[in-house]
Amino acid sequence: MTPDAVVRLVAGRLLQYPDERLYAELDRLHEATDHPLLREFIAHARVRRPLDLAAHYTDVFDTRNRRCLYLTWWSDGDTRNRGLSLVRVKQVYREHGLEFASKELPDFLPVLLEFAAREEEAGTALLEEHRAGLELLRLAVTDADTPYARVLEAVCGTLPGPSPKTRAEAKALARSGPPRETVGLEPFGPGVDLPWPTARTSAVRKTAAQERTPA
Repeated sequence: MTPDAVVRLVAGRLLQYPDERLYAELDRLHEATDHPLLREFIAHARVRRPLDLAAHYTDVFDTRNRRCLYLTWWSDGDTRNRGLSLVRVKQVYREHGLEFASKELPDFLPVLLEFAAREEEAGTALLEEHRAGLELLRLAVTDADTPYARVLEAVCGTLPGPSPKTRAEAKALARSGPPRETVGLEPFGPGVDLPWPTARTSAVRKTAAQERTPA
């Protein structure tokens, strides 16, 4: 894997619900990457009680606070357009021999990051399609003054070009991108209750015709 792919894979795991399995993997994740921002978050997680980090995670990634890990929420909000966007994401997975195999929604950022680690070119294109929402999420989480901002900063650093520094710049990025990215971005999209992950499972798997790329 390339360095960017490793960042995406490790970041995707760190952005899932911090259960006991995550804590069991922290040493392995630390060894897998030398990215300073990811290692900074791992060091933080090591000294936090699992229950405390879990409560913090739920508080941070909450649509009511306009911080959401489901990227089509940023572009479509709670509209019928979002259903079409989710189908589109799943179709991209299928086009690359990957079958969606998670109880999560296909636009859940850790799911996209796993795909973008294993299929870098297609995954980068998919993240670019939703970059405005991703950057708005990064800015919102940074404003919340949480260590999770380091993980999102590392993720955005794997994409071409500089990240927007302000919400206005991120919204301008949305207006210059695909038309569907502009829906719901003023302001950020309506609130919507979404399921939060309770188990950390692999999000995508190869179809029977292709082997899955090892982590």
